[in-house]
Amino acid sequence: MTPVLSAVLFLLTLGAPVWSLAAEDAARPFQVGERLTYDISFLNISAGTAVMEIQTGERVDERVMGTFVTTAQSSPTVTRFFPVDNRVESLTDLTAFLPEHMTFRRREGKKKEDIEYTFHQQDHTVTAVRGGITETVPIPAGTQDLISCLYYVRSQLPFTQGASMALNVYHDKKVRQIEVRVEKIERIEGPWGKLETAQVLVIMPFQGIFLNQGNISVWFTTDARRIPVRMKAKVIVGSIVADLVEGIPEVAQRK
Repeated sequence: MTPVLSAVLFLLTLGAPVWSLAAEDAARPFQVGERLTYDISFLNISAGTAVMEIQTGERVDERVMGTFVTTAQSSPTVTRFFPVDNRVESLTDLTAFLPEHMTFRRREGKKKEDIEYTFHQQDHTVTAVRGGITETVPIPAGTQDLISCLYYVRSQLPFTQGASMALNVYHDKKVRQIEVRVEKIERIEGPWGKLETAQVLVIMPFQGIFLNQGNISVWFTTDARRIPVRMKAKVIVGSIVADLVEGIPEVAQRK
């Protein structure tokens, strides 16, 4: 059951902001305070819940900071056999849209692991602490982490069929390049009703922090919020699906 819940951590993002958004901040499809809840299913069985939220960050000089937090927990039935309780936090500069610090608290079955990445964007390096080992490695300019990259794509990718972009993601001691591509614009139905969405294919050249066996598909709403309402990834047996069940805005529901 490990991949069933862990897969969501790569893909996934109430409270009110304590600072006012500038005009350029308000233009982003997401805002501090957003909270999205997903039901995770495997072979049509509810396996757990994932929550993506954006917590308040402080202003540093002229930069607006935000913290992307993603959690995944197994359902009571799955917990009896394989408990999962994972949490990833990414402190990101929302002005330059670059991650500064990421922590991953991983609890899966008997496995317990804490990972920490500190990005030195001006020096083009990242310091990783994992398994009691600390090392600093070079990274290209604009490198994202495993959580900030979803929000970056959500903000920057044109939602027109055939549109694509590539970006660098640091993971597991290496910088990996992933490609995202809009496969098609389609209306899909789910707990949110019927919505027009952009189906985006994430081309994965590596095995991420989950045991996915191939590429990942994400369906974003085509309204101003660009919310990921469905995510699907192949695993060793079948596929897992994460469907949004809480957090869809009324403007999207009316489409």
